[in-house]
Amino acid sequence: MSRAPITSPLGDGERTATGNALQATLVDLIDLSLTAKQAHWNVVGRHFTSVHTQLDELTDTARNYADEVAERSNAIGISPNGKARTVVASSGVPEFPDNWQSDIDTITAIVAALEALIERLRARIEETDKTDLVTQDLLIEITKELEKAHWMWQAQLAN
Repeated sequence: MSRAPITSPLGDGERTATGNALQATLVDLIDLSLTAKQAHWNVVGRHFTSVHTQLDELTDTARNYADEVAERSNAIGISPNGKARTVVASSGVPEFPDNWQSDIDTITAIVAALEALIERLRARIEETDKTDLVTQDLLIEITKELEKAHWMWQAQLAN
């Protein structure tokens, strides 16, 4: 296809910068959803049931926001790329360990994953301040929800 089928009121520079922020967010959210599902399948321990359930909630949150991010990308004329090889090559979510993990180790890993993603999102919020406030608003909403999840995961580690 020689010409993009979707146009945008954003200028080329703004669209490119915003598209880059959205693409990076998309791969991070896809990876978070996969990490949460991997943890869901492999958590063991005294608090198995509550952690197992909370991981499904995190998976749903990440998947829902990944869809919103991809749709926003399309709306500004940027084709989103959520292919596995793209996610592997560019995600900033820390790798989750293989095999069964204790509930405490799982919670610790999820807290670290959320911290990494929130830090990256906050940088993208700054990046989109001058390029596209609508996208910035979406990134703020995602960050708000992930910071809430981060708090709830951390609370389980408190003594």
